[in-house]
Amino acid sequence: MKSPRKLIMAAPVFFLLTLHTLASSGYGNWPDTRHSNGHACIGCVLVVSMIEQLTQVHNSTVQISMERLCSYLPEKLFLKTTCYLVVHIFGPDITKLFRADMNADVVCHTLEFCKQDPGQPLCHLYPLPKEAWTFTLEKARQIVKKSPALTYSRSGAGICSLPFLAKICQKIKLSIQNSVPFKDADSDKYSDFPTLRGFYWRGRDCNDSNKMAYPGRRPDNWDSYQDSNCNGIWGVDPKDGIPYEKKFCEGSQPRGVILLGDSAGAHFHIPPDWITASQMSLKSFLNLPIALTNELDWPQLSGTTGFLYSTSRIKENSIYLRLRKRNHCNHRDYQNISKNGASSQNLERFIESLSRNQLLDYPAIVIYAMIGNDVCSGNIDPLPEMTTPEKLYSKVMQTLQYLDSHLPNDSHVILYGLPDGRFLWDHLHDRYHPLGQLNKDVTYAHFYSFLNCLQVSPCHGWMSSNKTLRTLTSESRRSGKGEVGSLGSSSNLWMDFTLMRWFYSCWQITSGRRCSTSGPTSWERRIHSIRRLSRCLETKGGTEAPRTCASGEAATWLNSFNKWL
Repeated sequence: MKSPRKLIMAAPVFFLLTLHTLASSGYGNWPDTRHSNGHACIGCVLVVSMIEQLTQVHNSTVQISMERLCSYLPEKLFLKTTCYLVVHIFGPDITKLFRADMNADVVCHTLEFCKQDPGQPLCHLYPLPKEAWTFTLEKARQIVKKSPALTYSRSGAGICSLPFLAKICQKIKLSIQNSVPFKDADSDKYSDFPTLRGFYWRGRDCNDSNKMAYPGRRPDNWDSYQDSNCNGIWGVDPKDGIPYEKKFCEGSQPRGVILLGDSAGAHFHIPPDWITASQMSLKSFLNLPIALTNELDWPQLSGTTGFLYSTSRIKENSIYLRLRKRNHCNHRDYQNISKNGASSQNLERFIESLSRNQLLDYPAIVIYAMIGNDVCSGNIDPLPEMTTPEKLYSKVMQTLQYLDSHLPNDSHVILYGLPDGRFLWDHLHDRYHPLGQLNKDVTYAHFYSFLNCLQVSPCHGWMSSNKTLRTLTSESRRSGKGEVGSLGSSSNLWMDFTLMRWFYSCWQITSGRRCSTSGPTSWERRIHSIRRLSRCLETKGGTEAPRTCASGEAATWLNSFNKWL
């Protein structure tokens, strides 16, 4: 029998490890200890805040509020059981600290989920106590100094340290790191399981025992006898003997859509009612198991590859759904190769999860949308971490060469530029965060500051009260430079929105074609195409006169694509 202590010890860190391991799997450049400690602190403050606010909303005791929160959680993934174990371990201490008028920050520092390292600032979400922090913290520690709960929070052990879970944890970890389905019997990179990189991320496998049957392939013998491309069209019309695939799809130019993106493309989202006490109910957490096994992403609702309709009031169709509506032969031909924390610099770690055979598969529209992490990080000083123009150019070209060697003829690549993220602070900083709506005590500015202090902010440069830093981040987006004093520079035109808006239409993978462009005359320089890949790239200081694409290819293709959708 496994040690009860180990089983209980694993419980309180289940959520925190899930958030750390899944949501941050793309941030390979952050030190593990700091990252893990930061997320442990956030997780603790969120949970303790919800308990305190449930007490207010329902005018109940702390113990009842903790049990109420647990009752909202589903049984799947042992979430409800885990919650009750957490309450059993930490509940008595949390109750004692609340009776002493300690807030969530003090509680989590006392229980050592939040820590202030020597020489580092004190990270707190709520206003500091009226008494000195050191005095308040010492007073709280005296209240729980003999508590056995501190043994668990200090252990740092995770649920994957349990011997009987080690192997499955390792497999799940590799699946997430490599962005391939956890359940894939025939190893064709497609699955009939929804989450853990399954068909919520890429088309559903219609035969997981046959690696030659998967979405996006050209039909085998017009799918007279089986559905080899999983679009649901197969068999022969008994009236004329013509295969249905040939009758409906021949000449219709089927093609799939593939997204290479970051958390925006993966549709990272934490629903507000997860952390808003006044809105919590049994329905709030029904999708929590799905979210946890999808890395806190919702790719099934993605604007590029989503196939489910959003439950929000905003009605929108993804690019995939538009392609499918235009041509039902495109059914299930989508791939969302996105990861939280992805950038041009780490895409190579998981781009090989892309599935496309040059000879057997239909062409694809590939959307390259690394829209923030090349200038975003959680570091105290994010500017030195920003991707340089040289590194950006090198990695983007490396990606395009990889696509050139893997995509079928007549595929296209669309590159998105980086947005100006200053709107985040401009429009949100003075609004109340869901955690602050009840007591009017936490704005987005406070929440951003908390994340920045813990060095786990998704983008310190834009989510900062420092206007100069926000401006430098946006100018770095345009110039590609992270040095102070680079305002106004335009040396990296990959980041220039005006040019990028033109540039993204000019990549075309097609046999025997070349593409030049009518881009800005002072920036133009022709870079000759590599095999099968026509590309137009503008860099400052070019001397060649402006041209137009052969037969108007770039502009014509973009206009056709927009009309097509």
